[in-house]
Amino acid sequence: MTTRQIRVTGRVQGVGYRDALRREALRLGIRGWVRNRRDGSVEARLQGEPEHLEELVAWARRGPPLAAVARVEEAAAPDGDGEHAGFEIRPSA
Repeated sequence: MTTRQIRVTGRVQGVGYRDALRREALRLGIRGWVRNRRDGSVEARLQGEPEHLEELVAWARRGPPLAAVARVEEAAAPDGDGEHAGFEIRPSA
């Protein structure tokens, strides 16, 4: 299992992005979480098989129909979050 962290910028809040990302993650068998950031971006921690993560990150670059994704940044996932049992929408940070 691989863990990745992404931050998505553009018009990604108020357009159903988090819900759509969660649905797509569950479809692909990916665990983790997604949340809005105060700066207007969306952040997600993703855990799963590398090929499924690639597919989800490719989806994140498009997003749901009302989104206008400007950029998807990937970063090393910080230690200490452990393994996730499902995929949740977390409160904004």
